Amino acid sequence: MSEARRFVVPASAAGQRLDRWLADQQSELSRSQIKRLLGEAGILLNGTPPPKPGVALAAGDVIALQRPDPPPDSPQPEAIPLSILYEDDDVIVLDKAAGLVVHPAPGHAGATLVNALLAHAAIDDEAQRDRPGIVHRLDRDTSGVLIAAKSSAARQALQTQFRNRATTKRYLALTHGTPETATGTIQGPIGRHPTQRQKRAVVADGRPATTHFETVQRYQEEATLLRLTPVSGRTHQIRVHLAAIGLPVVGDALYGPRRSPLPPLNRHFLHAESLTIRLPSGEERTFAAPLPIELRRYLDGFRRVDDP
Repeated sequence: MSEARRFVVPASAAGQRLDRWLADQQSELSRSQIKRLLGEAGILLNGTPPPKPGVALAAGDVIALQRPDPPPDSPQPEAIPLSILYEDDDVIVLDKAAGLVVHPAPGHAGATLVNALLAHAAIDDEAQRDRPGIVHRLDRDTSGVLIAAKSSAARQALQTQFRNRATTKRYLALTHGTPETATGTIQGPIGRHPTQRQKRAVVADGRPATTHFETVQRYQEEATLLRLTPVSGRTHQIRVHLAAIGLPVVGDALYGPRRSPLPPLNRHFLHAESLTIRLPSGEERTFAAPLPIELRRYLDGFRRVDDP
C-alpha cells in the first residue's frame, strides 16, 4: 500500500452506500477495486474496517483510504510441474498440488499456478491479465481438480456455469468428530469474521451458502471422512461450514482446534475430488483426481468403524 487519503462524509451523503459514495469521490479506483480494498482492510470507517461494502454512511463519518501500490507486471511464465488430467484447445484441467497458490497475490508474486500455466500453454485473455485463465480457485493447501481457460471466450463460458451453479463439485474432507447424521446439509450465510479479517465465518449479514455432505468412513480416533458438495462457492466455504457445526477439517491451521489429538499433518485434509462441467465445445464431462498419496498414507494409520 502507498499514499493514504482521508474523506469526511458531508450531510448530503448521509444514507448512501460507502462503496458507491467513495467511488464517486475519486476516479482512480473502481467499485470492484474498492470492494477488494475493503476485504483487505485497506479502507477504514471511523478507524475500523466496515462490516460490508454497502454500509450506510452518516454525516461526519471519516473514511481512510489506503491506495494500493501500482499493479505489478503481468505474471511471467515459470517452469513449474503440472499434473494434467485433460487438455484441449479451450481448457486445461489440472490436479492441483497442495501448497500451490492459484494466482499472484500479495506475498505470492510468483511460483503460482498462473505462472505454471503461462509456461505450459498460450493463454489468450487480455481482459484478465493479472490472473489469466483462472475461472475458479482452490485454497493453497487444497489439492484436486481445477479447470482453467485458454481464451477469454472459454473463460466466460466456464464462469457463467460457475455463476449459475451449473457445475457439480465434490470434495473429500477428514474432520475432527462425527456428524449426528450420516448425511445432511449445512446452511449458513458466510462473510468476513467480525474480528479476524483473514478469516470467514457464518454471520447474519453474510452471503447465502449451502453445503451437502455424506459420510464415507468413520474412524475410532473420533475422525470422519466426508464427501461434500457445495452448492454455492464462497471463500473457504467447506472449511467454515464444517467448523461451524463442530467438525473442523483435520490439519486446518485457520479454522481447526489449536491442539489436536490426531497425528500432525502438514496441510489440511481437503481434496477437490471431482468436477462436472460442460466444456466450451458443448460436451459435459466429469473430471476426477485421486486422493493424494500423503493423505492416503495418513488415513492408513486410522482404525475404521465398521458402519460408515
